[in-house]
Formats: sequence, C-alpha cells, structure tokens
Amino acid sequence: MTSMQQRSRREAGKSTWNPASRVTVDHASPVPLYHQVASQIEAAIESGDLPVGTRLDNEIELAGHLGLSRPTVRQAIGSLVDKGLVVRKRGAGTQVVFNKVKRSVELSSLFDDLTEIDRKPSTYVLVNEVELVPDALTGTLGLTRTDSVLHLERVRYAAGEPIARMNNFLPAELIHPSTDSLIERGLYQLLRGAGVPLHAARQTIGARVATKQDAELLDEPEGAALLTMERTTYDQSGRIVEYGSHVYRASRYSFDLSLRGDI
Repeated sequence: MTSMQQRSRREAGKSTWNPASRVTVDHASPVPLYHQVASQIEAAIESGDLPVGTRLDNEIELAGHLGLSRPTVRQAIGSLVDKGLVVRKRGAGTQVVFNKVKRSVELSSLFDDLTEIDRKPSTYVLVNEVELVPDALTGTLGLTRTDSVLHLERVRYAAGEPIARMNNFLPAELIHPSTDSLIERGLYQLLRGAGVPLHAARQTIGARVATKQDAELLDEPEGAALLTMERTTYDQSGRIVEYGSHVYRASRYSFDLSLRGDI
C-alpha cells in the first residue's frame, strides 16, 4: 500500500458517519426495524457514501440519532458485522472495512472488472500445468481423454482480501502463460494477446457451502455460503476455448444482472 493510500485510510478512519439525515425508519412497516437500519447502511457502503475506514457513531449515539432502542441498533450493526462490511474495534468503535464487489454478467475477466473499479486485483497461483483432460470435462471441452489441457487454479484478491477461487481449463495448444504473467494480468487479457478471439460464453450461477480448503484459501468459516459460476467460452467458429469453475465469497461479492422484457 502506498503512503498516499495509508494516509487516506487514516483520514477516513478519523471521520464519523452520522446517519440521522440518511437513515429513515418506518415503525408501521412489517420489515423489522433493525433490518431497515442495516439495509440502508449497507446500501451506503456499497454506493461509496461510506468508504472503507469510516467510523460509525457508537450504539448509544446511533440509537439516539435514530430514535431506536440500543438492542435494535446492536442487532443492525451485528448483521453488518456478520456480512463482513463493518468491524467492531476496541477503542475505535465500528468501522467500515469492506464494500462488496458487484460484477456485471459480461464476457470479461474478474481481473479486468476489479481493475476497472480500482479494487487493485492481485493473484496467488496454485496450479499452472498441462495435464490430460479430466474425464468429467471431455464433453464440456469437446475433447477426448487423450487430449491435453492447461489447468489453472488461482486465488484472486481485491484490495488485498481474497475474493474468489478460480479453476480454468483450456485446450493446451492455445496458450501456456508463465506464472508471473498470470499474477500480473487477467486470463482473458492473455488469451486476446495470444490472438485467441473470445466471442460468446454460456454461464451458470449457483451457490454452495465452503469446503475446508475453500475456507482456508478464502478466509471464510467452513460451511460459509459461496457463490459459484461455471462458464464455457467460445471463439467465433464455435470452438470451446475455455471452461471456468469459480467460487466467490458471498459476503464480499455479488452478480448484477439486467433483465429486459418485450413490450
């Protein structure tokens, strides 16, 4: 982290956010009061109105500002802590520590998307080797059991925090990047740089719980909720050029989908 970044974080940490003019509660609503408060604070974090390092008023002050009981405010803050958005620090109160990455469902790499929103991506490469195609993927990749694939396994970080565990399989003749290049650039950047066109993809989004290895790599408790994404990417001729199976921390990441209906 640069000295400028460190200074900006220290300055943000000194600021205190007063929600009185931004958080409203409706006592007649069937939505629990704590959830109304938590959802509005979460929205402020995700929009950037509450940047990383901002300190919230303590529970007594927040309760006074909002006209709520202290247990209600404590429950609201607790739900934000559980999501990893804020942390309670002894002597420093409650601070914003992370705002969730929202990613549009487009034919782009996570590395590119994080770079675009200035989340400073970094990568830890676990596997970068050529091997025989796994039996379970012969049909998916359109290959035979005697064909070779490039297998990549990486952990992607955003601003120094692990966010995704990624497994990718590609026909071995397409590309075999160095580990250094995988650290410095996204896979789709490397493919396009090697002259491999990326034309279309089929993607499935789901969910599962974290295994022990997921938990260790992603800094989540075993059994925590994870988002999953499987993507098969094609070139203009319809040839499969990549299959990816990724898991994302649900507490740090979400997909944005735009839906349109015919009128």
